[in-house]
Amino acid sequence: MHSKDSPGERDRLDAIQRNVDGFTMKIIEELGVEPSSHCLELGAGAGSIAYWLADRCADGRVVAVDIDTRYLDPHRARNLEIQQADITADTYDPGRFDLIHARYLLCHLPERDAVVARAATWLKPGGWLVLEEPYHLPADTSPFPLVRHLMAAYQQKYASHGADLTWARSIPAALARNGLTEVSFTGNLGCMGCLGRDRWAPLIKQAGPSLVADNLVTEAELAQFFTLLEDPEFVDIPQVTISGWGRRPT
Repeated sequence: MHSKDSPGERDRLDAIQRNVDGFTMKIIEELGVEPSSHCLELGAGAGSIAYWLADRCADGRVVAVDIDTRYLDPHRARNLEIQQADITADTYDPGRFDLIHARYLLCHLPERDAVVARAATWLKPGGWLVLEEPYHLPADTSPFPLVRHLMAAYQQKYASHGADLTWARSIPAALARNGLTEVSFTGNLGCMGCLGRDRWAPLIKQAGPSLVADNLVTEAELAQFFTLLEDPEFVDIPQVTISGWGRRPT
């Protein structure tokens, strides 16, 4: 659903970066990534985490891979390498890394479990694999009828494309199952409305036409949603980002 050819895709990625980068950076910093670390950013998107890692690991190397790299700047840092590749392909073997990070990527991939298994083999001994994915709360638990309807439609549409917006709960088990140790995890609540309006407005604006075309929502309901976002009394929690990490034994 989120092709780089979709109108508003850059706005959606920018909104994610504004709202989630600080949380991601704190996790990586606490793992103790060194200036000489070699890092792999899977599904690099618009590049903010890859660029930050390149600055932080100035004596190391950062590989940013995406199936479509149009939003990535290969000249941003001397130690940054941009790869256009399909990470679900068995032939993709990027080498060995001290840190591998993926955010809001695996939930979209039907081959997600196989990708995690391969990513674990791409770590150097002592290296960390960090995965961050959205866990959507049940749509029918929202206190707002319009949000219940809209999120149910959104989740249905995603599922039809092979996405799983509840797979995030499997992250810790997936890390442990693939031989990683020191497995831990945390969560970041996602806000819809109030301070979180810029996170969800670009996403629903992009997905809206497809939801209308499939008769899952109406144009009037979309308009009502964007009006609701401007209501200072509207606050909802549609998802939790679950972040998990594990280490390859030395």
